[in-house]
Amino acid sequence: MRIISGIWKGKILKLPKYFHDRPTTDFAKEGLFSSLNSWYDFEGLRILDLFAGSGSISYEFASRGVAEITMVEKNPKYVAFIRKQVNELFGDKPVVFNIIRDDVLEFLTHASLDYDIIFADPPFDMKQLPQLPDMVLGNTSFPQDSLFILEHPKEYDFSSHPAFIRKKHYGHVNFSFFSKSNQ
Repeated sequence: MRIISGIWKGKILKLPKYFHDRPTTDFAKEGLFSSLNSWYDFEGLRILDLFAGSGSISYEFASRGVAEITMVEKNPKYVAFIRKQVNELFGDKPVVFNIIRDDVLEFLTHASLDYDIIFADPPFDMKQLPQLPDMVLGNTSFPQDSLFILEHPKEYDFSSHPAFIRKKHYGHVNFSFFSKSNQ
């Protein structure tokens, strides 16, 4: 796994052997951030990374200069890995990291979602995956002009959702983009 752009471009991060989830591919991250670069100046943004896993997406945002990142992950080993990477890579940088060990579905029931971008990469076999857009966008604290990005397998089509903006796919990775301002 590597950071593909920003101030830590090319930095390689080795995943521990116990890590069994599928990190977002470099090809997919390049495509995703190419799209986001055309919409955002990353400096000062507040990001929420749900199902953070290895932290790969958060490291990309941090490398591009966002102000604050909140990462939610329930696996304690993954949280320990994230904490280690954050300390090694970003310990002296002006990015605020909030690392929360929690079940994302539980987190969504009580958390404020006042972020500029919310990214979710749930397990592809998670039965609640189709409900995630409504769980996030239905939260009253989710700002009208914020963006929700859901990584999902190709079998899901969210194009009929009222907040759907567009879908991008890179190999086997699919991203659907949502915003309340689109409703």
